[in-house]
Amino acid sequence: MRVRANGIGIEVEDSGGGDERPVVLLIMGLGMQLIAWPDNFVQALVDAGFRVLRHDNRDAGLSQDFDAAGTGNLLWQGLRFQLRLPVRSAYGLQDMADDAIGVLDALGVQQAHVIGASMGGMIAQRMAATAPRRVASLVSLMSSSGARGLPGPRRDVMALSLRRPLARDEAARVHHSMQLVRLIAGPAYPPDDAALRARLTRALRRAYRPHGLVRQMTAVAADSGRERLLARIACPTLVIHGDADPLVPFACGQDTARRIPGAQFVAIPGMGHDLSPRLAEVLLAHMVPFLQASQETQSA
Repeated sequence: MRVRANGIGIEVEDSGGGDERPVVLLIMGLGMQLIAWPDNFVQALVDAGFRVLRHDNRDAGLSQDFDAAGTGNLLWQGLRFQLRLPVRSAYGLQDMADDAIGVLDALGVQQAHVIGASMGGMIAQRMAATAPRRVASLVSLMSSSGARGLPGPRRDVMALSLRRPLARDEAARVHHSMQLVRLIAGPAYPPDDAALRARLTRALRRAYRPHGLVRQMTAVAADSGRERLLARIACPTLVIHGDADPLVPFACGQDTARRIPGAQFVAIPGMGHDLSPRLAEVLLAHMVPFLQASQETQSA
């Protein structure tokens, strides 16, 4: 369904039903759609007693685009970032955090446990820091504090991320995405080719928004000062990161946990930067007890 959130149209999926259930809000990462959350991950949360909300971030999936804003010059903005100059973006991660709050408002949800992956973790961090009464607990997954001086993506990953598919047809686009996922998935959780192809084809046929991805990337680069906000987060927090992540290196997760008071940190050996159905089971073994304990604290 599509709701009006923070003044724009946002596509939402509501699973688990029942207003009496505690809510888990899932926020996906850069250029990704709500269907990128594995079905077994969502179902396990429902089976654990939660109502699960997912949404397409602005400029992704079926949510409102910002094509009228253009994409600007990504290389120039990247150079400004490297020189520690202000990066200009069509919108910021705080706007995207406000979108997520708007989703809760539209559905009459006062408070949610928030799980964010990659860029979604950055958005979730901003939610917890700037709207503390709306966030019951925070899970920051394969994400970063955004602090200057942290390591960036491995060179081969960055090069492939910036490269365009060799052609504009579906097969070429799926092949390009498969190459990238194989590169970032991590040695312990290599993707199954057939399942990966089906997953990427489904996403491509649902929506293809390359210009939106560029604007989201610029918003991440423009997000300065978030690392200082993290000290304000007071809700229970779980930070999970793979020790083989070549896109958002392990040190980024460690730094995030260090900056959030009382945060728990879990390292996943051999995990990279792909949320596959197989990896979902590993993550849930940590997340579900954390969410249940946090909910018990809220209900006490």
